[in-house]
Amino acid sequence: MKVKFIGETYPVYMINGKVYDVISIEKTWYRIVDEEGEDYLYPPELFEVVDEGGNGNERV
Repeated sequence: MKVKFIGETYPVYMINGKVYDVISIEKTWYRIVDEEGEDYLYPPELFEVVDEGGNGNERV
């Protein structure tokens, strides 16, 4: 799944308007690799889904 970050731009971590790949969904939160190359869980309300196919369809 691909999502667009619609939250406030945080230095280095996430960029507003950038599309990110969701690598998994865990209890409704998205696991995403940030701008530093680290994967973290983020709440879905910070994103807009732009492509529901592909990665991220596996729920944990």
